[in-house]
Amino acid sequence: MASSERDLAAPDAVEWVVSDRPVAYEAALSLMDRRAGAIARGEAAELVWLLEHPPLYTAGTSARDQDLLAPGRFPVHVAGRGGQYTYHGPGQRIAYVMLDVKRRGGDVRAFVSALEGWVIDTLGHFGVEGETRPDRVGVWVRRPEKGAGVEDKIAALGIRLRRWVSLHGLSINVEPELEHFSGIVPCGIAGHGVTSLADLGRIVTMPEVDMALAQTFAARFGPIRRVVTVPEMTEA
Repeated sequence: MASSERDLAAPDAVEWVVSDRPVAYEAALSLMDRRAGAIARGEAAELVWLLEHPPLYTAGTSARDQDLLAPGRFPVHVAGRGGQYTYHGPGQRIAYVMLDVKRRGGDVRAFVSALEGWVIDTLGHFGVEGETRPDRVGVWVRRPEKGAGVEDKIAALGIRLRRWVSLHGLSINVEPELEHFSGIVPCGIAGHGVTSLADLGRIVTMPEVDMALAQTFAARFGPIRRVVTVPEMTEA
């Protein structure tokens, strides 16, 4: 691990919550807003929240109308994060990351790179080699069986900073319905496909993915502390 990545670690444990039922998108946004504010004020610990959403599309701050190919198919939510259109749905592990980026060195580019590295490390647990591209967001896998130079996207990433605390995060395709991506141009990138661990022949459970995410996160960002719920989840 490079020294800049080591600098992203913080001594205090990050709270780690896993939701075992699909979470409505509006509820997730509300919790992130409240928790990020509390972190910025020094009133709460940092948080990573693992969950799934019902089928939906989200529009980032750079979303283009022409990239929503099937407007009436699923609900469309304005996300407030960077990026363009993404799909979320069952079989996709979402990790919402509420971390104090200033406390972790204040280098946004290094922070995003570390998040990408976290995904790549996690995929490596299942024998999948993920890669990043300077001209394309997300994490990609090469598909030589489909033809020379063919690459598919397996993970998306989009964050927002508020008072130096990150909101939103990343999603990894474990075993979603890949046809659902056809209603958008994912992240505004045409000419490439979408894949998943299952599509690549890696049949793994969500708890197995969560275990790998926890191990690789701790290696890059520091210790975690598993909790069943957080106060924001019980507020009206």
